[in-house]
Amino acid sequence: MSEDPSRVGGGAEDGTDSGAGNRTPTDDPDAAVLYEVAGGVATITLNRPDYRNALSVEIVNGVGDHFEAALADPRVRAILFTHVGNTFCAGADLRAAQPGVPQPTLRHNFVEILEKIMTCDKPVVGRLAGHVTAGGVGLAAAMDISIAADDAIIGFTEVRIGVAPAVISVVCLPKLRRADASELFLEGERVPAPRAAAAGLINRAVPRSELDDEVSQTLRRLVRGGPNALANTKQLVTRVPQMPREEAWEWTAELSQRLFQSDEAAEGIAAFRERRDASWVPPES
Repeated sequence: MSEDPSRVGGGAEDGTDSGAGNRTPTDDPDAAVLYEVAGGVATITLNRPDYRNALSVEIVNGVGDHFEAALADPRVRAILFTHVGNTFCAGADLRAAQPGVPQPTLRHNFVEILEKIMTCDKPVVGRLAGHVTAGGVGLAAAMDISIAADDAIIGFTEVRIGVAPAVISVVCLPKLRRADASELFLEGERVPAPRAAAAGLINRAVPRSELDDEVSQTLRRLVRGGPNALANTKQLVTRVPQMPREEAWEWTAELSQRLFQSDEAAEGIAAFRERRDASWVPPES
Protein backbone atom coordinates (compact mmCIF):
# COMPACT_ATOMS: atom_id res chain seq x y z
CA MET A 1 0.00 0.00 0.00
CA SER A 2 1.16 3.52 -0.60
CA GLU A 3 0.02 4.49 2.90
CA ASP A 4 0.03 2.20 5.90
CA PRO A 5 -3.56 2.25 7.13
CA SER A 6 -2.75 0.45 10.35
CA ARG A 7 -0.72 3.40 11.56
CA VAL A 8 -3.70 5.73 11.46
CA GLY A 9 -4.82 6.59 14.96
CA GLY A 10 -1.85 5.33 16.91
CA GLY A 11 1.70 4.24 17.30
CA ALA A 12 3.11 6.12 20.26
CA GLU A 13 4.38 4.12 23.21
CA ASP A 14 1.55 5.34 25.43
CA GLY A 15 -1.10 4.40 22.88
CA THR A 16 -1.71 7.96 21.69
CA ASP A 17 -1.87 8.97 18.06
CA SER A 18 1.54 9.61 16.52
CA GLY A 19 0.48 9.22 12.87
CA ALA A 20 -1.48 12.42 12.28
CA GLY A 21 1.01 13.64 9.72
CA ASN A 22 0.54 10.54 7.59
CA ARG A 23 -3.19 10.71 7.07
CA THR A 24 -5.74 12.74 5.18
CA PRO A 25 -8.82 12.95 7.40
CA THR A 26 -12.17 13.22 5.67
CA ASP A 27 -13.82 15.06 8.56
CA ASP A 28 -13.25 17.44 11.47
CA PRO A 29 -10.13 16.37 13.42
CA ASP A 30 -12.01 17.27 16.61
CA ALA A 31 -14.91 14.94 15.82
CA ALA A 32 -15.73 12.15 18.26
CA VAL A 33 -15.00 9.59 15.55
CA LEU A 34 -12.59 10.08 12.66
CA TYR A 35 -12.83 8.43 9.26
CA GLU A 36 -10.59 7.96 6.24
CA VAL A 37 -10.16 5.60 3.32
CA ALA A 38 -6.72 4.63 1.99
CA GLY A 39 -5.34 1.56 0.25
CA GLY A 40 -8.69 -0.22 0.26
CA VAL A 41 -9.06 0.19 4.04
CA ALA A 42 -11.57 2.39 5.87
CA THR A 43 -10.18 3.49 9.23
CA ILE A 44 -12.62 4.41 11.99
CA THR A 45 -10.86 6.11 14.91
CA LEU A 46 -12.46 6.64 18.31
CA ASN A 47 -11.39 10.15 19.27
CA ARG A 48 -12.54 10.99 22.77
CA PRO A 49 -9.42 10.13 24.81
CA ASP A 50 -10.39 12.45 27.67
CA TYR A 51 -13.45 10.27 28.25
CA ARG A 52 -11.62 7.00 27.52
CA ASN A 53 -13.61 6.65 24.29
CA ALA A 54 -16.69 5.63 26.25
CA LEU A 55 -19.77 4.70 24.25
CA SER A 56 -21.40 8.10 24.38
CA VAL A 57 -24.18 9.05 21.99
CA GLU A 58 -21.69 10.96 19.85
CA ILE A 59 -19.30 7.99 19.70
CA VAL A 60 -22.08 5.54 18.83
CA ASN A 61 -23.50 7.91 16.22
CA GLY A 62 -20.08 8.50 14.69
CA VAL A 63 -19.24 4.81 14.56
CA GLY A 64 -22.62 4.00 13.06
CA ASP A 65 -22.40 6.72 10.41
CA HIS A 66 -18.86 5.86 9.35
CA PHE A 67 -19.42 2.12 9.42
CA GLU A 68 -22.39 2.50 7.08
CA ALA A 69 -20.26 4.70 4.82
CA ALA A 70 -17.53 2.05 4.72
CA LEU A 71 -19.99 -0.71 3.87
CA ALA A 72 -21.46 1.36 1.02
CA ASP A 73 -18.11 2.40 -0.46
CA PRO A 74 -16.89 -0.01 -3.19
CA ARG A 75 -13.32 1.19 -2.63
CA VAL A 76 -13.35 -0.22 0.90
CA ARG A 77 -12.16 -3.81 1.10
CA ALA A 78 -11.60 -4.00 4.87
CA ILE A 79 -12.50 -1.88 7.89
CA LEU A 80 -10.13 -0.98 10.72
CA PHE A 81 -11.19 0.23 14.17
CA THR A 82 -8.55 2.07 16.17
CA HIS A 83 -8.39 4.87 18.72
CA VAL A 84 -6.66 7.96 20.07
CA GLY A 85 -5.44 7.80 23.68
CA ASN A 86 -4.52 5.04 26.10
CA THR A 87 -7.97 3.41 26.08
CA PHE A 88 -9.59 1.74 23.08
CA CYS A 89 -13.05 1.88 24.65
CA ALA A 90 -14.21 1.95 28.28
CA GLY A 91 -17.76 0.79 27.62
CA ALA A 92 -20.91 2.65 28.61
CA ASP A 93 -20.78 6.40 29.08
CA LEU A 94 -21.65 6.69 32.77
CA ARG A 95 -21.94 10.47 32.46
CA ALA A 96 -25.10 9.98 30.40
CA ALA A 97 -26.85 8.52 33.42
CA GLN A 98 -26.42 11.74 35.39
CA PRO A 99 -29.55 13.89 35.69
CA GLY A 100 -29.47 17.19 33.90
CA VAL A 101 -26.80 16.17 31.38
CA PRO A 102 -28.16 16.95 27.89
CA GLN A 103 -27.69 14.24 25.25
CA PRO A 104 -27.81 14.46 21.46
CA THR A 105 -30.28 12.33 19.54
CA LEU A 106 -29.21 8.70 19.14
CA ARG A 107 -29.16 7.72 15.46
CA HIS A 108 -27.65 4.25 15.85
CA ASN A 109 -28.07 1.37 18.24
CA PHE A 110 -24.98 -0.27 19.74
CA VAL A 111 -26.49 -3.74 19.39
CA GLU A 112 -27.18 -3.11 15.70
CA ILE A 113 -23.58 -1.98 15.23
CA LEU A 114 -22.27 -5.19 16.81
CA GLU A 115 -24.58 -7.25 14.60
CA LYS A 116 -23.46 -5.42 11.46
CA ILE A 117 -19.80 -5.92 12.32
CA MET A 118 -20.33 -9.67 12.63
CA THR A 119 -22.60 -10.14 9.61
CA CYS A 120 -21.41 -7.54 7.09
CA ASP A 121 -19.65 -8.55 3.88
CA LYS A 122 -16.34 -6.87 4.71
CA PRO A 123 -13.68 -8.06 7.17
CA VAL A 124 -13.38 -5.89 10.27
CA VAL A 125 -10.12 -5.53 12.19
CA GLY A 126 -9.51 -4.03 15.63
CA ARG A 127 -6.26 -2.34 16.64
CA LEU A 128 -6.18 -2.27 20.43
CA ALA A 129 -3.29 -0.08 21.48
CA GLY A 130 -4.89 0.67 24.84
CA HIS A 131 -7.12 -0.67 27.55
CA VAL A 132 -10.51 -2.24 26.81
CA THR A 133 -13.28 -2.66 29.37
CA ALA A 134 -16.98 -3.52 29.61
CA GLY A 135 -18.86 -2.71 26.39
CA GLY A 136 -15.56 -2.00 24.68
CA VAL A 137 -14.72 -5.70 25.08
CA GLY A 138 -17.90 -6.55 23.20
CA LEU A 139 -16.91 -4.19 20.40
CA ALA A 140 -13.46 -5.77 20.14
CA ALA A 141 -14.86 -9.30 20.34
CA ALA A 142 -17.37 -8.65 17.55
CA MET A 143 -14.60 -7.92 15.07
CA ASP A 144 -13.27 -10.61 12.77
CA ILE A 145 -9.70 -10.02 13.87
CA SER A 146 -8.65 -8.05 16.96
CA ILE A 147 -4.98 -7.48 17.73
CA ALA A 148 -3.82 -5.90 20.98
CA ALA A 149 -0.62 -4.53 22.41
CA ASP A 150 0.54 -7.04 25.00
CA ASP A 151 0.57 -4.41 27.76
CA ALA A 152 -3.08 -3.49 27.20
CA ILE A 153 -5.55 -4.47 29.93
CA ILE A 154 -8.92 -6.03 29.09
CA GLY A 155 -11.77 -6.71 31.47
CA PHE A 156 -15.47 -7.27 32.12
CA THR A 157 -15.74 -4.74 34.93
CA GLU A 158 -19.54 -4.50 35.06
CA VAL A 159 -20.05 -6.42 38.31
CA ARG A 160 -17.84 -3.91 40.12
CA ILE A 161 -20.50 -1.22 39.58
CA GLY A 162 -23.47 -3.46 40.27
CA VAL A 163 -24.46 -4.49 36.73
CA ALA A 164 -23.68 -7.38 34.39
CA PRO A 165 -22.10 -7.77 30.92
CA ALA A 166 -25.54 -8.64 29.61
CA VAL A 167 -25.74 -7.37 26.04
CA ILE A 168 -22.12 -8.06 25.13
CA SER A 169 -22.42 -11.61 26.46
CA VAL A 170 -24.22 -12.42 23.19
CA VAL A 171 -20.99 -11.61 21.35
CA CYS A 172 -18.46 -12.82 23.90
CA LEU A 173 -19.84 -16.10 25.23
CA PRO A 174 -19.59 -17.99 21.91
CA LYS A 175 -15.86 -17.18 21.90
CA LEU A 176 -15.18 -18.35 25.48
CA ARG A 177 -14.99 -21.64 27.32
CA ARG A 178 -17.46 -21.69 30.21
CA ALA A 179 -14.62 -21.75 32.73
CA ASP A 180 -13.06 -18.62 31.24
CA ALA A 181 -16.42 -16.88 30.93
CA SER A 182 -17.30 -17.55 34.55
CA GLU A 183 -13.96 -16.33 35.85
CA LEU A 184 -13.76 -13.22 33.70
CA PHE A 185 -17.42 -12.21 34.09
CA LEU A 186 -17.78 -12.91 37.81
CA GLU A 187 -14.48 -11.62 39.14
CA GLY A 188 -14.59 -8.38 37.17
CA GLU A 189 -10.80 -8.27 37.06
CA ARG A 190 -8.94 -6.59 34.26
CA VAL A 191 -6.48 -9.03 32.73
CA PRO A 192 -3.47 -8.61 30.44
CA ALA A 193 -4.18 -8.85 26.71
CA PRO A 194 -2.29 -12.17 26.37
CA ARG A 195 -4.76 -13.70 28.85
CA ALA A 196 -7.69 -12.36 26.80
CA ALA A 197 -6.13 -13.82 23.66
CA ALA A 198 -5.63 -17.20 25.32
CA ALA A 199 -9.31 -17.16 26.33
CA GLY A 200 -10.36 -16.44 22.74
CA LEU A 201 -11.77 -12.93 23.23
CA ILE A 202 -9.23 -11.42 20.83
CA ASN A 203 -7.00 -13.00 18.21
CA ARG A 204 -3.58 -12.19 19.57
CA ALA A 205 -1.46 -9.86 21.68
CA VAL A 206 1.89 -8.64 20.38
CA PRO A 207 4.63 -6.39 21.76
CA ARG A 208 3.58 -2.76 21.48
CA SER A 209 6.52 -2.03 19.18
CA GLU A 210 5.18 -4.63 16.74
CA LEU A 211 1.48 -3.76 16.88
CA ASP A 212 1.30 -1.42 13.89
CA ASP A 213 3.28 -3.76 11.65
CA GLU A 214 1.12 -6.71 12.72
CA VAL A 215 -2.09 -4.81 11.93
CA SER A 216 -0.68 -3.53 8.65
CA GLN A 217 0.31 -7.02 7.51
CA THR A 218 -3.13 -8.34 8.44
CA LEU A 219 -4.82 -5.65 6.36
CA ARG A 220 -2.53 -6.29 3.40
CA ARG A 221 -3.48 -9.95 3.47
CA LEU A 222 -7.19 -9.21 3.74
CA VAL A 223 -7.41 -6.79 0.81
CA ARG A 224 -5.86 -9.44 -1.45
CA GLY A 225 -8.93 -11.63 -1.02
CA GLY A 226 -11.80 -11.41 -3.49
CA PRO A 227 -14.65 -9.25 -2.15
CA ASN A 228 -17.29 -11.90 -2.82
CA ALA A 229 -15.04 -14.63 -1.44
CA LEU A 230 -14.45 -12.67 1.77
CA ALA A 231 -18.17 -12.00 2.21
CA ASN A 232 -19.06 -15.65 1.82
CA THR A 233 -16.21 -16.79 4.04
CA LYS A 234 -17.56 -14.59 6.84
CA GLN A 235 -20.88 -16.37 6.41
CA LEU A 236 -19.13 -19.73 6.75
CA VAL A 237 -17.68 -18.73 10.09
CA THR A 238 -21.01 -17.57 11.52
CA ARG A 239 -23.53 -19.92 9.89
CA VAL A 240 -21.92 -23.35 9.64
CA PRO A 241 -21.45 -23.86 13.41
CA GLN A 242 -25.19 -23.22 13.87
CA MET A 243 -26.29 -25.78 11.26
CA PRO A 244 -27.02 -29.49 11.57
CA ARG A 245 -24.26 -31.40 9.80
CA GLU A 246 -26.36 -32.60 6.86
CA GLU A 247 -27.69 -29.11 6.24
CA ALA A 248 -24.14 -27.72 6.43
CA TRP A 249 -22.86 -30.21 3.83
CA GLU A 250 -25.66 -29.24 1.44
CA TRP A 251 -25.34 -25.50 1.96
CA THR A 252 -21.54 -25.43 1.64
CA ALA A 253 -21.59 -27.62 -1.50
CA GLU A 254 -24.00 -25.20 -3.18
CA LEU A 255 -21.93 -22.25 -2.04
CA SER A 256 -18.71 -23.78 -3.35
CA GLN A 257 -20.24 -24.50 -6.74
CA ARG A 258 -21.62 -20.99 -7.02
CA LEU A 259 -18.30 -19.41 -6.11
CA PHE A 260 -16.28 -21.55 -8.53
CA GLN A 261 -18.64 -20.48 -11.32
CA SER A 262 -18.40 -16.77 -10.49
CA ASP A 263 -16.61 -14.10 -12.50
CA GLU A 264 -14.52 -13.33 -9.43
CA ALA A 265 -13.20 -16.89 -9.32
CA ALA A 266 -12.43 -16.79 -13.04
CA GLU A 267 -10.37 -13.64 -12.51
CA GLY A 268 -8.66 -15.01 -9.41
CA ILE A 269 -7.68 -18.28 -11.10
CA ALA A 270 -6.44 -16.42 -14.18
CA ALA A 271 -4.35 -14.11 -11.99
CA PHE A 272 -2.87 -17.11 -10.19
CA ARG A 273 -1.92 -18.79 -13.46
CA GLU A 274 -0.48 -15.58 -14.89
CA ARG A 275 1.41 -14.78 -11.66
CA ARG A 276 -0.13 -11.35 -11.28
CA ASP A 277 -2.37 -9.61 -8.78
CA ALA A 278 -6.09 -10.07 -9.26
CA SER A 279 -7.97 -7.01 -10.49
CA TRP A 280 -9.49 -6.33 -7.07
CA VAL A 281 -6.15 -5.98 -5.23
CA PRO A 282 -5.45 -2.30 -4.41
CA PRO A 283 -2.21 -0.93 -5.91
CA GLU A 284 0.95 -1.52 -3.88
CA SER A 285 -0.74 -3.97 -1.49
